[in-house]
Amino acid sequence: MGVPCVRVAREDGEATRQRLAEADLVDDGYDITVADGSLYVPVTDPTAVPDAFDVVEFDAPVREGQTMPADILGVDPSYERIGDLVIIDEDDPERARTIADAIVDSDLPVEGVLNRASKIKGEQRVRDWEVLAGDTTEVVHREYGCAFELDLAAVYFSPRLATERHRVVEQVREGEHAFDMFAGVGPFVVPFAKRGATCVGTDINERAVEYLRRNAERNGVADRITAIHGDVREVAADYTGWADRVVMNLPHSADEFVETAVELAGDDCVLHYYDIQPDEDLYGPGERAVRAAAEPAYEVTVETRRTVRSYAPGEQNVVLDVRLRR
Repeated sequence: MGVPCVRVAREDGEATRQRLAEADLVDDGYDITVADGSLYVPVTDPTAVPDAFDVVEFDAPVREGQTMPADILGVDPSYERIGDLVIIDEDDPERARTIADAIVDSDLPVEGVLNRASKIKGEQRVRDWEVLAGDTTEVVHREYGCAFELDLAAVYFSPRLATERHRVVEQVREGEHAFDMFAGVGPFVVPFAKRGATCVGTDINERAVEYLRRNAERNGVADRITAIHGDVREVAADYTGWADRVVMNLPHSADEFVETAVELAGDDCVLHYYDIQPDEDLYGPGERAVRAAAEPAYEVTVETRRTVRSYAPGEQNVVLDVRLRR
């Protein structure tokens, strides 16, 4: 059976393995293999692998002596890993319990299994969980050299957005002023600060802001991050014209906050505007919203139009990188 693997030249193998390991993407259930002059590194989530890498299907051997959930079940179950927790999404309680037991009985290095018990809901975008194994919904997630402590039952967090976050992080330059309007536990501002930016993150979820402060300390960047609990629209007046970069990752309703983003923008600022739109017009609504709020005070240039991931049939999660020059 094919396994998603990153294929690299042998001489780049160790550097690649280390980078994937920092992002918690190496699948320890399979052996890293050399074939036809290339090295194949098995990965847990191919969608989270940086675009710079070549992801292929490869018949990587199961690590000798390792028992995987599929060995116990006879079929390959669908699951994702975040830190040392495994997440499944099963409506049938009996099947959920069977899969959880197999995961626990396997050789996967896990401390617990959670089943999604509701959709994301409410203003704070959290969901209910059924704890099938272990005794906690708290976890430490590692991503591109940063560690994020969080409680999945108390905050919104998606490990599937790791590649997109890293794409934005790599644009940040030392000395920038960066503002995340919906900062959560800090997956944007913490790596921004590690690259030398001075950052502000706001969120209406008080628990998320508590974790943001912990994560700033954990990653050694507390001196470069200001974490604020509250509605960004009530905070913006203190940072008018301050930002060189603004992140707007609230895709269902970012259009309601565009005027606030423009208020935060300095003379030359990049907005990262996230949206969910139908296939027929993926980028038009977001671009029109930004132009309506920013012009004519700013010259508006859309530098990137990008699909982040499929959201639902006929709908995509997209991003616009928009430069505002006063």
